[in-house]
Amino acid sequence: MTAWGIASFTLTLMALALTGCAQPAAPVIEPVVMEAGDLQGQTVKLVVGQVLDIDTGSLAVDSYSGEVSDPNVAEFVPGHEDGGALYNPGVKGLAEGTTEVVLKNSDGGIQNVTFTVEVSD
Repeated sequence: MTAWGIASFTLTLMALALTGCAQPAAPVIEPVVMEAGDLQGQTVKLVVGQVLDIDTGSLAVDSYSGEVSDPNVAEFVPGHEDGGALYNPGVKGLAEGTTEVVLKNSDGGIQNVTFTVEVSD
């Protein structure tokens, strides 16, 4: 084998060895997307780390607030605007369990939306 062949073979072995050391990427958990008006009385099932993305329709994404009965199970994530991009409000599953969520809108005239979130591992 020539010097070039040995060098090429060595580089290939090194690349394979480094590839074996790489950590596998964490799986991406797709969000559950629902319209705010469709949540009343519903039960939304999430897994730990998954997010319920709440589509606010024509209402401002930052006009919603949320109260989660058990903050150990889930958390409300407020909607906001950043650099012209709109981010919907949501609920993130934190730990296995069930909790009630009350979604409120500061624009007035809109009734509170109450729903249940069930989080599993």
